[in-house]
Formats: sequence, structure tokens, C-alpha cells
Amino acid sequence: MKTITIERQGNFKQLNSFLERAKEAFNLGVLNRYGREGVKALSQATPEDSGTTADSWDYKIIREGSTTTLAWTNDNVVNGVNIALILQYGHATKSGTWVEGIDYINPALQPVFEEIKTQILKELK
Repeated sequence: MKTITIERQGNFKQLNSFLERAKEAFNLGVLNRYGREGVKALSQATPEDSGTTADSWDYKIIREGSTTTLAWTNDNVVNGVNIALILQYGHATKSGTWVEGIDYINPALQPVFEEIKTQILKELK
């Protein structure tokens, strides 16, 4: 009878590293999808005058250590003032009157947050 001998050296460090990178790529793909959905929702909900603010929405994925954040941004800034924010929260005019804000950001993103929550709960089950 012949004897078969199997020897192994090393560890699974490279495999574990590969699997972690694959997992991150999947999660980034999911976050990119929700980022795009949020941009679309915000663009459609933004009160329009010229359309510049509605067209200025974007998103970014910020990775710091083990934390990943999905953030929506708007780069329509006039004289140092972010127009998306003054539309949301209101602002004073040069003549001293107050222009009331319109809560359009929260209602626009709420369905996206619900989708994210549903996806996370599915993955946890």
C-alpha cells in the first residue's frame, strides 16, 4: 500500500486579504448605487430657479479605518454660500427680510435610506 503525504506551509493571509478586498468591492458597488439614487432624488426635489443647484448634486464614499460613509454634496456656492443649504434652512436677504427654508433634502433621501435599511436587514438574516 502506498502512502500519500500532504504538507502545507504558510497561512491563509493572502486568501483572507483577497476575500476582504472582494467584500469591499461589493459593498462599494452597493454604496455607489445608493449614491446615484440619492443624487437623482435630490436633483428632482431641489427647488429650481436656474437649475444650477439641482444639477450640482454629487456623492462621495469616505473610508476612514473600518468606517465607510456615504455623503451627498452640492457644490453650487455663490459668494461663499452653499445655495442648497440656504434653500433647505432659509436665509436673510440684503434688505433684512427672512426667506423661509424648504425641507426638500430629508424627504428626497428618506426612500433611499429605507432601501439601505431593507438591504442591510436582508443581509443580516
